Amino acid sequence: MRFLLRRLGFYAVAAWVSLTVNFYLPRLMPGDPASAIFARFQGRLRPEEIDSLRKAYGLSDAPLLEQYFTYLRSLSRGEFGISINFFPAQVTDVISTGFTWTLLLAGLATVISFFLGNVLGIIGAWRRNGILDSVAPPLLTFIGAFPYFFLAMIALYFLAFQAGWFPLRHAYSDALSVDWGSLTFIKSVISHMLLPATCIVLASIGGWMLGMRNTMVGILSEDYITMAQAKGLSQQRIMFSYAARNALLPNVTSFGMALGFVLSGSLLTEIIFAYPGLGYLLLQAVRNLDYPLMQGLFLMITFAVLGANLLVDILYVWLDPRTRR
Repeated sequence: MRFLLRRLGFYAVAAWVSLTVNFYLPRLMPGDPASAIFARFQGRLRPEEIDSLRKAYGLSDAPLLEQYFTYLRSLSRGEFGISINFFPAQVTDVISTGFTWTLLLAGLATVISFFLGNVLGIIGAWRRNGILDSVAPPLLTFIGAFPYFFLAMIALYFLAFQAGWFPLRHAYSDALSVDWGSLTFIKSVISHMLLPATCIVLASIGGWMLGMRNTMVGILSEDYITMAQAKGLSQQRIMFSYAARNALLPNVTSFGMALGFVLSGSLLTEIIFAYPGLGYLLLQAVRNLDYPLMQGLFLMITFAVLGANLLVDILYVWLDPRTRR
């Protein structure tokens, strides 16, 4: 319990620092949204009209410290403001829409990649120098050397544009509206998600497999594994309960970080497939100097990383009781 309380204190301080940085960082950027809007209208707006726009968007000339406390009070009430790019939509509404699609695409792809990669690593290390151990690591490492967006562009051009096997863009068919109770809509979502998700899985599965395999190889030479074999325990029990459980710890840490960064979305993959996730929203927010949306997205990503790390710490205590000391 003392260990978890220490970790909670650490994460509380980290959350406050992230809140503060999240407030000041966008305001240190050159330009402001009103100037961007003024540029769009090419000088057709009068100064008083720009002032009206600034008030409508909640922008203020008050001292930064005053704005900071106003910002904290708003956050405590769960108010993130109004998005400038999607005016008059609330930031929370915009983020919740993108969050669903990102979680569905990047979250599901990360979980599948983590599960498959670790299972392949366990089997590869257990059957060392077998076909799987000889072929899969170099092949998956070669594929993983390509970034997500490069694989995405190759797959989009050959499989979607040339062959026509997959949809070219968006998260579902333009002829449908969002209806999670409709089987037609769900089929459309799956068909649109299949290609970008496959690219993410292919690019990341090699790392999970190599990490698990290398750790497993070291653990299989430990004395307690030899003791378990001498006691006549089943091979399956030794592989999963004795070796894989201990070898999983480093990958669990990486998984926690990866799961947290899922919320930032596979930005370039989402842009290539015009997938309406958080990464795509973040790009639009930066382009249009949408401070409220940027703050909301950065805050969500930061809290997701902190929350994922806290879950990993709790999981560590369960997997390895020595960390309780």
